[in-house]
Amino acid sequence: MSARSERLATRFDQACHEFNALVDGLSEAEWRKVTTAERWSVGVVVHHVAEGHMRVVGLIQSIAMGEPVAPITRDTIDEDNARLARVAAGASKATALPLLQANGVKAREIIRGLSDAELDRSAIVLAGVPPMTAAQAVEGMINHIHEHLGSIRTAITRW
Repeated sequence: MSARSERLATRFDQACHEFNALVDGLSEAEWRKVTTAERWSVGVVVHHVAEGHMRVVGLIQSIAMGEPVAPITRDTIDEDNARLARVAAGASKATALPLLQANGVKAREIIRGLSDAELDRSAIVLAGVPPMTAAQAVEGMINHIHEHLGSIRTAITRW
């Protein structure tokens, strides 16, 4: 663990706490509202974030360990997201919230355990985009949570 990884883990944990608190307070009607940005129900967005924690932290680990990363395309990401959205369409808050919480804790601990050298390792992750460091991928993961948090807030405050 380094001071940098501790700061990143703390920021990730804060984003998770804010997201999880909002999710915990959602009514069934809010759970079913459709977001404008993703065009998914709030419940599917929550499930997407829960699954994303482990998918992205796995990528971060690969970058950090210097393992080969097969660059992915935007089309592949969109296809995977659409497939996961179909699978999560019936997910209840009672099943999604524990997954969200557990995956957040696992991801935080993985982030916390990275050294400065691991945070600085880079790989091409997205086809046609310059390499990103493991630290940049963690920042992207934090931004991902905030983006979806904003989307859910907008959906549940609309008339």
